[in-house]
Amino acid sequence: MPNTFGKLFTISTWGESHGAAVGVVIDGCPPGLPLSEADIQGDLDRRRPGQSSIVTPRKEKDQVEILSGVFEGKTTGAPISMLVRNSDARPGAYDEMREKLRPSHADYTYLTKFGIRDHRGGGRSSARETVGRVAAGAVAKKLLSQKKIEIRAYVSRIQDIALPPGTPKGFPTEAEVEASPVRCPDPATADKMVARIEDVRSKGDSVGGIVTCRIRGVPAGLGEPVFDRLEADLAKAMLSLPATKGFEIGSGFSGTLLLGSEHNDAFVPKAGGVGTATNRSGGVQGGISNGEEIVFAVAFKPTATIMLPQATVDTAGAATELTGRGRHDPCVLPRAVPIVEAMAALVILDHWMRNAAQTRTFSS
Repeated sequence: MPNTFGKLFTISTWGESHGAAVGVVIDGCPPGLPLSEADIQGDLDRRRPGQSSIVTPRKEKDQVEILSGVFEGKTTGAPISMLVRNSDARPGAYDEMREKLRPSHADYTYLTKFGIRDHRGGGRSSARETVGRVAAGAVAKKLLSQKKIEIRAYVSRIQDIALPPGTPKGFPTEAEVEASPVRCPDPATADKMVARIEDVRSKGDSVGGIVTCRIRGVPAGLGEPVFDRLEADLAKAMLSLPATKGFEIGSGFSGTLLLGSEHNDAFVPKAGGVGTATNRSGGVQGGISNGEEIVFAVAFKPTATIMLPQATVDTAGAATELTGRGRHDPCVLPRAVPIVEAMAALVILDHWMRNAAQTRTFSS
């Protein structure tokens, strides 16, 4: 079962939702980067459960421990291993799922493929696995910050409640995103989103939405023109996240409504170089970054675990009913924001390193 992502800056995540711990091993991190647990903890705190009334009540501190690859406060170039212990696992709460398959979860497909499954919260299919991604992403973001590359994700829609057109104005700050527990940078829209999630939760149901991600400071030239197109790797990264069902970059599907004369981004002189007058391409053309802001959106389905009874089958294929209970997010979007940022950072950093290795003049 592949658990590794990246080509030069690679990560391998490990652990299960209700096992002893979860974590990640990073390989390919350059030596000499100042790094401590504090550099990583902030993003893990944004991802952790129990942080507000609109997410799962599972209480996890998600305290990271760096086990290797750092000496006297700096990376050594060796693999960096990081661990987060599970302190509030309750495997007994999933006894019913031992024999019953949860609708729209990975229970049936995992059992069919491997002949065995961890019924305790889904094991590896749980979003708990993303702890390792966020920890690794924090390292990638610190490296990218040295190149003045900034990544900002935020919730742009919950069900049918969306940010007004033209909002936010400019590149949102982290403070603006973090001002609301739903992580939407527009206060009025955020309040409506929170109210919708609370209403849906009170009824035992769940709701989905869209996370938008924007990346600025990426120079022209990252990506490849065929299989490793920058947008293709971003799409793979995002669609590898639990509960994702869609990805679009730039104009996305709405671009199909335009004519070519309306959709093309005209080239213009900009800051001593070349830029575009519009950005319907979303910062990527021909699989390669063009120097404009990279803009993409990720669709997340409603959380599959709900508090309502659901028709299902047991592991023998007999019809049965699954009772609605357990701890879960009524909407995964608020905690998905730092995960989207992490995966975006991993893709951009990996392509930066690959581009440097490919285009740097060879010399002895």
